[in-house]
Amino acid sequence: MAADPATSPPALTRPDGSPMRVLVVDDEANLTELLSMAMRYEGWEVRTALTGLTAVREAKDFRPDAVVLDMMLPDFDGMEVLRRLRSDEPDIPVLFLTAKDAVEDRVAGLTAGGDDYVTKPFSLEEVVARVRGLMRRTAVHVGCTGSVLVVGDLTLEEDSHEVHRAGREISLTATEFELLRYLMRNPRRVLSKAQILDRVWNYDFGGQANVVELYISYLRKKIDAGNEPMIHTLRGAGYILKAAS
Repeated sequence: MAADPATSPPALTRPDGSPMRVLVVDDEANLTELLSMAMRYEGWEVRTALTGLTAVREAKDFRPDAVVLDMMLPDFDGMEVLRRLRSDEPDIPVLFLTAKDAVEDRVAGLTAGGDDYVTKPFSLEEVVARVRGLMRRTAVHVGCTGSVLVVGDLTLEEDSHEVHRAGREISLTATEFELLRYLMRNPRRVLSKAQILDRVWNYDFGGQANVVELYISYLRKKIDAGNEPMIHTLRGAGYILKAAS
């Protein structure tokens, strides 16, 4: 199962060079153990929790860089766990696990603030790849150098993940940041939902392009609120970001 160094993705580390940390939350002990083994193989530090209450306690102590969270837990559901986690760490990336596969359940999880979604049964490789994608949005890569993107009065610093509009700091989640960065790297260019799904979520989201609409609405509330709009919809084509006139 050794990885080919030529094709392996670049290692992810914390700013101090220590391993990334993942909290796995699921009431099936066998599943949490399998996920833990797969993630430790990636070189990540892993802790597990079988209940929502334990998950919240572990998160406060462990300070994970990402959370894999089951929607259905014996004490309270994943939505409540997410709410409590985000009250303490508003930017922590969360991947939901669930046996439910209805479209409305996917949207509910994302609306609650989840960054990604995997339905059971799933492959361990898929979950690891999704978690890696989420952490890459907030991780510091060894030797990585960022830049400052500027469109009109909107600025985005890729290293520090700081975003400002007209001098006002804007707090974004990891997924919101990645979406805005993609838009700002392509100013005045129409980007289709399919292009955004492929670039921001790195996979075909089961054809559910409404996740793009959802996150565009989140960005508009933060970027355009009280200002002249910068994010525009072109019906049937996609979205475009351009400086306010």
